[in-house]
Amino acid sequence: MKIITFGEVMLRLSPPGVERFAQTDDLTMHFGGTEANVAVSLAQFGFHAAHVTRFPNHALGRAAAGYLRKYDVHTEHICYGDGRLGLYFLETGAGSRASQIIYDRADSAFSRVRPDDIDWETIFKGTPGEPVNWFHWTGITPALSQGAADCLLAGIQTANRLGIPVSGDIVYRSNLWQYGRTPQEIMPALTEGCTLILGSKNLFSELYGVVGSTFQEAGQAMMRRFPNIRYVTDTKRNSVSASHNRLSAKLFDGKSVYKSRLYEINPITDRIGTGDAYIAGLIYGLLTFNDLQRAVEFGTAASVLKHTIPGDVNLATVSEVETVANGDSSGKLKR
Repeated sequence: MKIITFGEVMLRLSPPGVERFAQTDDLTMHFGGTEANVAVSLAQFGFHAAHVTRFPNHALGRAAAGYLRKYDVHTEHICYGDGRLGLYFLETGAGSRASQIIYDRADSAFSRVRPDDIDWETIFKGTPGEPVNWFHWTGITPALSQGAADCLLAGIQTANRLGIPVSGDIVYRSNLWQYGRTPQEIMPALTEGCTLILGSKNLFSELYGVVGSTFQEAGQAMMRRFPNIRYVTDTKRNSVSASHNRLSAKLFDGKSVYKSRLYEINPITDRIGTGDAYIAGLIYGLLTFNDLQRAVEFGTAASVLKHTIPGDVNLATVSEVETVANGDSSGKLKR
């Protein structure tokens, strides 16, 4: 299976362990971005995953590309240019102290991307005998700039024309929309081309004016508004503390709702990227299993495992995810 993802990759800087910013003289460095995190997860599952982005043409940009290649993500479609690498700073919480993130991503190289920078036709046609099977995006990308939104729309439209399924994680972060357009103006055209969307009924109401009193009713309303949508999914998290969460997920196919079991996650090593791990696991399940219940369970188990892995990306294997999905979360030593 060949997967394409598109979005910004940033540099993450964090104090060691659960130290506070004021305590440390050292910051640990990771690269990550929600769409690239999906690509890494799918590469670990054995898929051919390629990430499309724009990096600054200097050592940090090349290091970020090298980071993706390290985890078997293909980088031949990455372009380079002016601008900076976006940063974010993470202070990991513990117990009753919440984690906190500070973003420093304005005027990044990715935000300067333009439709002419990306040849979607070549990317999606791939090589003879190796068709692209899926395209993934999130609502962070169109929030960054008009150029990024236009480039994403061109990608979705090309994928639709070539019959490639598209997934959209309908993330909404109001502080990112700073270039004069609103998500209500931009997001509907992007969502029209989606096969699978991840989002909540409250988000659907806020962004699209689609109302439903339950997840199923909201999903049905979204499918009426956007007829290309085949699946609607969402996760539910209950935070007992920063170190202890409960997680489940559900998937609606227009007829039935498939629910995962409830997972207890305690202790949490790193919560960043867990939503990306879920959607990657769900995509894997939809493309691999002829069983929607198994697909949503696999996605949720992938997310559960990501909570145990430091950094932004999920490095769990298919066999590890299936072990958890099948009910074994004991963490018993394997020899």
